Amino acid sequence: MSFIGLIAKNLARQPVRAVLTLVGITLGITTVVALGVITAGLQDTAGAFVRSGGADFLVAQEGAADMTLSTVAEERLDDLAGVEGVEEVYGAFLHVTTAASNPFFFLIGVEDEAVAAHPPVLVDGRLREAGDGGDAIIIGESAATDFGVSVGSEVEISDHVFTVVGVFRSEVVWENGGAYAALDTVQDLAARQDAVTVAYVHAEPGADPAVVADRVEQRVSGVVSISSADDYGKVDQGFVLINAANVAISLLAVVIGGIGVMNTMVMSIFERTREIGVLRAIGWSGGRVLRMVVLESVLLCLAAVVIGIGLGVALSRLVIQVPAVRGLVVPAYPPSVFIQATLVGLVVGLVGAIYPAVRASRMLPVEALRYE
Repeated sequence: MSFIGLIAKNLARQPVRAVLTLVGITLGITTVVALGVITAGLQDTAGAFVRSGGADFLVAQEGAADMTLSTVAEERLDDLAGVEGVEEVYGAFLHVTTAASNPFFFLIGVEDEAVAAHPPVLVDGRLREAGDGGDAIIIGESAATDFGVSVGSEVEISDHVFTVVGVFRSEVVWENGGAYAALDTVQDLAARQDAVTVAYVHAEPGADPAVVADRVEQRVSGVVSISSADDYGKVDQGFVLINAANVAISLLAVVIGGIGVMNTMVMSIFERTREIGVLRAIGWSGGRVLRMVVLESVLLCLAAVVIGIGLGVALSRLVIQVPAVRGLVVPAYPPSVFIQATLVGLVVGLVGAIYPAVRASRMLPVEALRYE
């Protein structure tokens, strides 16, 4: 029998114990993958949102706990426009509210001139016009599909009835699942008049956006500039918490999975004490016995990694079938997520194998053969 064949046979001796250990590790890997995929999706969406409408960066209230809770007085937009290197500034009000069955609908208030200057891709109808009043909206393609509305339809958002005049498509999932309305209408619905949540900033041609963003923070008090998803932690603690949760779950998977694997391998070593004594007596070195036990543990964990990755991807796809979630995030599958899951599985296997492998490798043949 080959060395690998012996390892597989050893794992199959106690199938119930091995399967239970496999299930425990698989659940940890599944959680790591699913959360990693969702986190990556949120980061991609956040990065696209920063550059919405071709902006170089956006500005929000310093110290805000959440992007939608940011408050920047409209009069501060003139201060931003006066900073050297800034070509254009326009404010937007992000109002998370209820629409139909979606409790997390993004209603975005923007001046019509700003939308016209940097229009989204229209798939039907037209943009808002000056004579439309406060009841006209253009709605994202995803939201229109979920609500079953089209141009000319009425939709109730935040207890206000709007008429759809256009349907647009956006690479930003929050926008594609939301709608654009008149700025003053959204301010009234949120009861926060004369304020915006963010300001989109376009740098002058030839100016370095990073330099302009730093200059804005230095010269305009009470605001921060956000140039990429990595900067979201300045105003949105949710991103920080999600990343921290991802790390914490990975560590928990290592600890809990490692204990489970250790228990399985220790019991396996006790049950095979005489067998190990025979192997040592016929010439197996302590190092070879150690490798056998470690490989058994690693093989078990790698099987959990393969299954866990498949279940994690399936779970992430299942979650976004919920309309409210689909309007917030689209899963992303960067290689780093799967590398992290594989590393977690390998570490679990190694951590769980350390003690039983060392114990098995140090068994003396005579003592092992006398073990009852």
